[in-house]
Amino acid sequence: MTDPILARRERVDRISALGKRIGYSLFAVAIVLFVVGFVVGFRPVIVTPIVAAMVVGSIILAPAIVFAYGVKAANREERGGSFH
Repeated sequence: MTDPILARRERVDRISALGKRIGYSLFAVAIVLFVVGFVVGFRPVIVTPIVAAMVVGSIILAPAIVFAYGVKAANREERGGSFH
């Protein structure tokens, strides 16, 4: 029998890991596009995807980081560890 709280925590951990992977990947895409824009010129066809990647990456990454930290803190608390 599995603990439903541990199962939910594991699911949140997997989803937040995926969110971090996607968010950081979007930041990497934005950096590559920025370099391309620096070389060929910052035309709207380059600037729009840079801004979109940064905005979507931030929207996905921020909660993923917070939830991942929450899962780590809950695991640490369950083991009797300190938050300091």
